[in-house]
Amino acid sequence: MRERLRQLVSIPSVSSVLEEYDQSNRPIVELLANWLEGLGFRVELQTADSKRGKLNLVACRGSGEGGLVLAGHTDTVPYEEGRWASNPFELAEDGDWLYGLGVSDMKGAFVAFFEAIERTMEFNWKHPLWVIATADEESGMSGVRTLLKRGMPKARFAVIGEPTSMRAVRMHKGVAVERIEIWGRSGHSSNPSQGANAIEAMRRVMNAITQFEKELATKYLRSEFHPPTITINFGFIRGGDNPNRIAPYSELGFDIRLLPGVEIAALREELLQRAKEAVKGMGVELQMASIAPAIPPFENSGTSVLVRAVEKLLGEAAGTASFATEAPFYELGGWDVVVLGPGEIESAHQPNERLSLTMLHRAVEVYASLITRFCIHGVDGG
Repeated sequence: MRERLRQLVSIPSVSSVLEEYDQSNRPIVELLANWLEGLGFRVELQTADSKRGKLNLVACRGSGEGGLVLAGHTDTVPYEEGRWASNPFELAEDGDWLYGLGVSDMKGAFVAFFEAIERTMEFNWKHPLWVIATADEESGMSGVRTLLKRGMPKARFAVIGEPTSMRAVRMHKGVAVERIEIWGRSGHSSNPSQGANAIEAMRRVMNAITQFEKELATKYLRSEFHPPTITINFGFIRGGDNPNRIAPYSELGFDIRLLPGVEIAALREELLQRAKEAVKGMGVELQMASIAPAIPPFENSGTSVLVRAVEKLLGEAAGTASFATEAPFYELGGWDVVVLGPGEIESAHQPNERLSLTMLHRAVEVYASLITRFCIHGVDGG
C-alpha cells in the first residue's frame, strides 16, 4: 500500500479554476488503469468536459447489473510552496502518519480500494464491482457531471471514498460559488460626491448579505449538521487602484453552504435583490453570476440498504458533513450512496496533509467487507 500511495502522490494532479495552477490528470488515470487491468478489470477512459480534456476512468470486474461502485476523484487542490515540512510530492512517514499532497483527499482511498479488491479476488463474484475515478472534483466537478450526462453504469450501490475519518456520511450540504461585480464612477478622492465608489457600494452589499445569512439561520435549521445553518463565506475581494482615487470597480467572491431541502435558485434570486437594494441610489451597476455550477445537497435515507449495511459494519449511525462531494450526482444516477473514506477533512487542503496508516488499514477491512456483501454474496447475502 505504501508503494502504491507513493506512486500516486508523486504524480501532480492539481485542478483549479485558475489556469496557471490547473494540470492534466491523465498520468494518474493511466496509472490507475494499468493497475486495474492487472486485476482483471475492463477499463474505459472517458474525456471529461473540461478545458484541458481531462479523463474519467470507469472500470468493471464481473458482469450483469447491480453490484457495488467504489468511487473517488483523482485531483488535488493547489499547494502552498514553502509551507510544507516535506516535499508534497514525496510520501513522508512519521510514526502512524503518512504525509503528502492528496494522501487524505483522496489518493489514500484508492490505495485502500486496490488492497480490498486483492483480498477478495479468490472468491466468485455474483455481481460486478466498479471502480470510478473522476476529474476536477475540486474545481467544478466536470468529471462526474460528464459521467452523469453520458450515462452511469447500471450499478446499485456506491461508496465514495472522501475523507470522513471512516465514519459513514449519508447527508451533506451543497455549495454555490458566486461572484458579485460592481462598476462605479472614478474621480478625485478630495470630493467623493463627484464619483460613485464601488468599494463603498460593496461594503453595503456585504452588510446586506451578512444580514441575509442571519435571517436564513432562523428560517432553516438542521441540528444534524455542524454548523446547523446555511452559511455564507466571503472568499475574496478586489477593487480600486489607488488611495486617492474613487474606486471605479469592486469584485466579491463568496460561497453559500446549502442545507438539504433548500433550493439554490430561489435563494440566489433573493440575495441578488437584496444586494441591488443595498446600492440603490448610489449610481453604480451591479451584476451577480455563478463562478461554477452549484453542487446540490445530498441526503440518503437512513433506511436504505447500503446505509443500514454500513451502519451495521461500523457499529454506529451514519452522520452528516458540511463539505460537498460528488454524492448527489451519483444519487441522480439512481444509486444508493454513502460517503466513507480514510483521512480527516480537517487535514485536507492544507500544508502537511496527512493520513493515519491505522485508518488506512481500517478502510481496507471495511471496503473488503462491502465487496463481500454486495458482490460475492449479493444484496441479501450474509
